[in-house]
Amino acid sequence: MKLPTAIVAEDEPVLRTELRDALEALWPQLRIVEEAADGIAAIEALRRHDVDVLFLDIQMPGMSGLEVARVASGRCHVVFVTAYDAYAVTAFDQGAVDYVMKPLSHERLARAIERVRARLRHAPASLDGLLHTLAAQLKDAQRYLRWISVSQGQTVKLITVDEILYFQSDNKYTRVATPQSQSLIRKPMRELIDELDPALFWQIHRGTLVNVNAIASVHRDARGYLQVRLKDSRDVLPVSAAYAHRFRQM
Repeated sequence: MKLPTAIVAEDEPVLRTELRDALEALWPQLRIVEEAADGIAAIEALRRHDVDVLFLDIQMPGMSGLEVARVASGRCHVVFVTAYDAYAVTAFDQGAVDYVMKPLSHERLARAIERVRARLRHAPASLDGLLHTLAAQLKDAQRYLRWISVSQGQTVKLITVDEILYFQSDNKYTRVATPQSQSLIRKPMRELIDELDPALFWQIHRGTLVNVNAIASVHRDARGYLQVRLKDSRDVLPVSAAYAHRFRQM
């Protein structure tokens, strides 16, 4: 009996290794014939191997995952790996095999594997309609960041922007605060201001962006300056006079 084969296409090395190790643990019969770090390598791998399944990151350098999926359409089953909920729901509803969200959940991957194995008895689906829809969604989804990649030793942790309480400048770095931890990233504040949804993250100081949904209250200190208190943190964030107008109606 022929063992099922797969290609793993993911541009972040740590996540690629994590996905490969998880597949080996959850689906030991699956033979991963090649790994690809960008879209061009993924297409070349598809041309070299007649595989059953492609685990495909939607956003990759070189060629996007959507371009790779066009080549894979009708040739192999596709499992999308994505940080975008809109992509995932559409992909599943329109006939792509399945999807896995970042950060990777072994429970979710196990369910995806069950569905893939059930569909191996059938011909791979055509993805033409799906890809048209995803291409339109990509234009909107790329407008704003949806997650931040944070290095912690040898591990890369993915934090969705909804989890983040605030960003704060810290010398050459930017501090990322969540209810559970604080980390430093190299992305400067000026880039974050352009890349984050302004309806979700308000600038309250030259060096601070706060998640509106994380604000518990706003009050004045003894000197009359505004301060923001957060729902899931003891941190108190000062509001500079230039941004005090945001809270006049609160």
